[in-house]
Amino acid sequence: MNGKPIRYLLDTNAVVALLQGHTGLAQQLLDAEWVGISIITQLEFLAFPALSTSDAEHFQHFAQRVNVIGLTPYAATYLQTIVRIRQQYRLKLPDAIIAATALEYAATLVTADQQLHVIPELGILDFSQ
Repeated sequence: MNGKPIRYLLDTNAVVALLQGHTGLAQQLLDAEWVGISIITQLEFLAFPALSTSDAEHFQHFAQRVNVIGLTPYAATYLQTIVRIRQQYRLKLPDAIIAATALEYAATLVTADQQLHVIPELGILDFSQ
């Protein structure tokens, strides 16, 4: 370990895996100084059509234990990064926002989404491997 603080931003698929009891991922996160999710992850999870009341409550308890990062129109470089990632890598806007959030917060993105591996400056922890 290089002494650098461990920071993780969880993609939606990582949150789902955690809430389904992925013990390996939960163990990995124990050493983190900071764990967050994008407001996009929160919206994607809560807007899932088949979401049960129990799952929504479980998520709300989870969301209280992590940092939920919103969008702000005053963060010009953050917004520019979102646009650059969206255009340069042709990602869906939600994925570009999540990737830019990880970069903005100097966090490793925890995801199983292979499309996000195309962003060279993005540190990724792929929990599916």
